[in-house]
Amino acid sequence: MSAQDQNRIGLTVLDYRGGKSTLCAGCGHNAISERIVEAMYELGIEPERVAKLSGIGCSSKSPAYFMSRSHAFNALHGRMPSVATGAVLANRRLLALGVSGDGDTASIGIGQFVHLVRRNLPVIYVVEDNGVYGLTKGQFSATADAGAKLRTGAVNPLPPIDLCALAIQLGASYVGRSFSGDKRQLAALLKGAVAHRGTAVLDVISPCVTFNDHAGSTKSYAWMKDHEQPLQELGFVPAYEDIAVEYAPGTALEVTLHDGSRLTLQKLEEEYDPRDRVRALARLAAPPRAGEVLTGLFFVDPAAPTLVDALELVDAPLATLPEEAVRPPPEALRKIVDELR
Repeated sequence: MSAQDQNRIGLTVLDYRGGKSTLCAGCGHNAISERIVEAMYELGIEPERVAKLSGIGCSSKSPAYFMSRSHAFNALHGRMPSVATGAVLANRRLLALGVSGDGDTASIGIGQFVHLVRRNLPVIYVVEDNGVYGLTKGQFSATADAGAKLRTGAVNPLPPIDLCALAIQLGASYVGRSFSGDKRQLAALLKGAVAHRGTAVLDVISPCVTFNDHAGSTKSYAWMKDHEQPLQELGFVPAYEDIAVEYAPGTALEVTLHDGSRLTLQKLEEEYDPRDRVRALARLAAPPRAGEVLTGLFFVDPAAPTLVDALELVDAPLATLPEEAVRPPPEALRKIVDELR
């Protein structure tokens, strides 16, 4: 596509870009931002309908580098899920996109993360996972693999937290993992997440070129290129395009998402079904070969009820309701007080 090409709502790719990145040259986070720009442009998402949310860390600077016309809120360290919950409940017409890091999510924000996914809040939650704390000079984070080394030679003795397995166990309804250098797979997963209407967790291995891109790292570019094991060959076909003749019968699994869009999975394994939660957890617990990183769409449940369903919210966004519709009258409050006396 050229910078002048228009999408289905008449916008060019330039309408989806943000400020100039101040992250290190070659940082995987920049590649993820590029895939987000492409996905939103190609799907024709109105930038003003998107709420970008983040916490603290290198990853949480990313929303400044895409979709500058969108809403944005940079929350406290690890507290992005609470802000996302409030934003989604106040205005369900927003498309919430949270960008976080492995430290922001798996360490200080782990409590907030687990409650967001167990509620199946309608939000796209992208974890830019490099296994280190880049802003504080590269200490191991909670997703670093046991045995991984820092540039100083220090070895990580602790097992990692698998955010995908955790998300599936607790109720997220769309869970996948990718690599920032795998453009095609990451783009398909992002488009599927945009079309999904529950919690979409994408754990994206994103090498830190300054503190974690060396021979002893298990989250470096070289290591990931040698050890990535895709579960499927993914492709996303928007609902407004005919997909009937693009995939051979018997080799594809088609999943219908909430908005009618379809995610087509070109399976490498004949028997794998991403709608099977138990099998997804089993695959995450036992990667194909020791030391390899399994990527792909692990689990999807388009019909899972979301927090919005559970709360039985009115159709109109709460943010648009007049004060008299959201504030109980004095007599209602007096009745409650009388009942509690």
